[in-house]
Amino acid sequence: MIDTFAIALVSGVFFNEDGEERLRATLREARARGADLALLPELPLNRWSPATATARDDDAELPGGWRSQLLAETARTVGIGVVGGAIVRNPASGERYNTALVFDARGMLIASYRKVHLPDEDGFREPCHYVPGDRTAEVIDAFGFPLGIQICSDMNRPEGCHLLGAAGAAAILNPRATESSTYDRWKLVFRANALTSTAYVLSVNRPSPEEGVALGGPSIAVDPHGDVLTESLESIVVVPLERAIVERARRTYPGYLATRSDVYAAGWSALP
Repeated sequence: MIDTFAIALVSGVFFNEDGEERLRATLREARARGADLALLPELPLNRWSPATATARDDDAELPGGWRSQLLAETARTVGIGVVGGAIVRNPASGERYNTALVFDARGMLIASYRKVHLPDEDGFREPCHYVPGDRTAEVIDAFGFPLGIQICSDMNRPEGCHLLGAAGAAAILNPRATESSTYDRWKLVFRANALTSTAYVLSVNRPSPEEGVALGGPSIAVDPHGDVLTESLESIVVVPLERAIVERARRTYPGYLATRSDVYAAGWSALP
């Protein structure tokens, strides 16, 4: 285990013709600034296809498709961990999932997570493009600093964050695609989830309007006490994390409260 870990919040999308070159240059800059891991926005190698209800076949790929390969190769070449993503098609069922893909600095795929909570409204017709994930997120220990993933709207159902915090995640990473006008509400959620999960919460957004959807808004990092460390519209922000701060939060209120998973599991199982 390590005591400190630096994450670069990279507010950029890379689906245009020069995307591969820009991605490599951006991650090199993040690495030069001292980042161990780069967090990209939701679906960073796709145009924002949920802007409409029309799904295209080439928006998705099989496991190990070109988007996954590009993220892996870039992580290995630059020597930095990367949290990216793709719409990944199940080869057996054909179902598509909005999937976060986590690569280490060797370019090895070490974890993945499927988005569970899908909005369905103007600009965010996500159920037309992929189905909800079917499992909770797991703690990622490969970096020596335990991490968890929640994709965009998953943050608005705090059970995922609470479960990750209780399982030992020191930081919860949230790639997102949200409208700039809703940022104040998201900020409230990020602070609450960090405080009640006693974990860092870091989120990075798609940077600008796409396909008629007013996407945009700051990257943000919140510490385990619920205090905002940074919120910025810069394309790269490097945030240092400290294990000692997480441990301190878990020794003080509300961090030391029992999780009582038995009580809540029974309550949830009784619901239809």
